[in-house]
Amino acid sequence: MRVLVTGAAGFLGSHMVDRLLGAGHQVAGFDNLSTGQRSFLEHAFRNPGFTFHQADLLDRERLTRVMEGAELVVHFAANADVRFGTQHPRKDLDQNTIATWNVLETMRDLGSRKIVFSSTGSIYGEPEIFPTPEICPFPVQTSLYGASKLAAESLIQAYCEAFGMQGYIFRFVSILGERYSHGHVFDFYKQLSQHPHRLHVLGDGHQKKSYLYVHDCLDAILIALQRADKKVNIFNLGTDEYCEVNDSIGWICAYLGLRPKITYAGGQRGWIGDSPFILLDCSRMRALGWKPRLSIRQAVLATIKYVSEHSAAANSKCEP
Repeated sequence: MRVLVTGAAGFLGSHMVDRLLGAGHQVAGFDNLSTGQRSFLEHAFRNPGFTFHQADLLDRERLTRVMEGAELVVHFAANADVRFGTQHPRKDLDQNTIATWNVLETMRDLGSRKIVFSSTGSIYGEPEIFPTPEICPFPVQTSLYGASKLAAESLIQAYCEAFGMQGYIFRFVSILGERYSHGHVFDFYKQLSQHPHRLHVLGDGHQKKSYLYVHDCLDAILIALQRADKKVNIFNLGTDEYCEVNDSIGWICAYLGLRPKITYAGGQRGWIGDSPFILLDCSRMRALGWKPRLSIRQAVLATIKYVSEHSAAANSKCEP
């Protein structure tokens, strides 16, 4: 099968490229390298079944040339800068919503019929039901990132209905693991590498979060592609547990052998749109025979191990 992967040089996309190539598929990678890293594709570049195209999804002409002949589109490209979205709100619209429309329109023009989409648990805003199921009543949106992803989901569902496509939409919790490229583990590691004796935390440290290991996430996506066959297939992806931010800090500091003085900015939320409690009901995905292999603690430890061993990348990529 010929597959197009957008966001191919990113954290999740590069792992998906490796998995698809390992299964014998031909893969075209598409990435503007705004946050992705060519080094993540080191193994892929050695495979004759892989081609890479540095371009932006807003460039429909280039996208059309690269997508030609693709039987499956794995659409992972996005602006994932959740925390700083209010500083550049147009970026979420362009890179998440309009880029998705460009992908769908190009699929329609070329006759490509199947799309995998990386959505987010942020579309649930601050729900009242925990664990939160896919059929949860949607609350008011609190995140520009979540709103842009929800709009993209809606476009995919409408295109599947109107043009005979098949969609696989995955609402993730935060993903952890090797090639992790942004988020709290990076932020904490950067602070601790600069001043090991103190750590400043956004919010009050009691925010409750669920996380998922990257390979558990990819296992779920590939199982769903094999076993789910509705016109639109929507799945939550996460573990059946959560931790407090303070728990994650404890695991990270213990791994690094540090006991910093911790200060807190205060409040239930670290930033505008930060949900104080995330726990998704993943029984729909589990019914297909999937379950995560790593606990949240194990995923955090795998991530801090990777980050600490690639400290130059961590220090260059983390926000101050």
